[in-house]
Amino acid sequence: MNMIEAYDLSKTYRTRVRGEGLAASARAMFRPVYREVLAVQSIDLVVPPGEIVAFIGPNGAGKSTTIKMMTGILRPNSGSIRVLGLDPVRERSNLSYHIGTVFGQKSQLWFHLPPTDSFTLLGRIYDVAPGVLKKRIAMLTERFELGALLDVPVRKMSLGQRIRCEVAASLLHEPEILFLDEPTIGLDVVVKQAIRELIRDLNQEKGTTIFLTSHDAGDVEHVCRRAIVIDHGRIVLDQPVKKLKYDYLNRKIIAVRFTEKHDLKTLPGIEVQKTGGLGSRLLVDTRIRPIGEVMSWLVGSGAVADITVEDPPMEEIIATIFSSQDEGGA
Repeated sequence: MNMIEAYDLSKTYRTRVRGEGLAASARAMFRPVYREVLAVQSIDLVVPPGEIVAFIGPNGAGKSTTIKMMTGILRPNSGSIRVLGLDPVRERSNLSYHIGTVFGQKSQLWFHLPPTDSFTLLGRIYDVAPGVLKKRIAMLTERFELGALLDVPVRKMSLGQRIRCEVAASLLHEPEILFLDEPTIGLDVVVKQAIRELIRDLNQEKGTTIFLTSHDAGDVEHVCRRAIVIDHGRIVLDQPVKKLKYDYLNRKIIAVRFTEKHDLKTLPGIEVQKTGGLGSRLLVDTRIRPIGEVMSWLVGSGAVADITVEDPPMEEIIATIFSSQDEGGA
């Protein structure tokens, strides 16, 4: 059985049109005018067990709307959707026992309570037996390194600490599917890496299916095996991340700072985007120049004080995908 099956799935929002000026506003009070916004347009999507899927796209593309339909929060206007063979809206209560959700900008933890209290309450909500719940909390505490946080009110935690507790809370009932909506938003590089490792380990050890949205190319590249790109409510690309990496995630941005003024010579596959003083910013095509080779070249070019490697913004990557498709279809 597939974990998620969606066919011809669509969602339309009805929004009120606001007129300009006092007279138009007065008329709108008695004779409101509405317009329809098509958030998701006839998408087909199948996710088999154990897959890690990146669901990516620009702001307003329809990512969160799709997840909300998958989790039963929103009812689709047309089409069909089944998650674990269940209708997410009609059988939402039953489905909730089999799925977990983490929203980077929203919390399922009680803000003024420590995680240990939230975990206990969530365990009761999901009908987890007390003895089983105690063992799972102990296991998750060890795996996510939460020992020092269990008695700290959520309001006093850093964002990275809270996200670790959020992921742990979503796993108390051992869901078969974990929906992650921007789980690394606002986190520093070290914490992002830790969250990514936890997600990968969860999939490998438990076989949990992961459905993830993100604006961070690193989440897609280092965690997911399949990438689905959505724009204006339509799926425009669905392919393995390995191919996506070669075609679209092949560029890296390297910022290098030297201990003394230095003139860099360019090489094929390396574009110097900015240089001045002791620093330079390079755009590297890793298909031509592997990152390891570039790093060795930089170190050999002079006394290096600092080097950082970054991905281009997700919006830039998506724009590249669209432009390449337009060229291919021209």
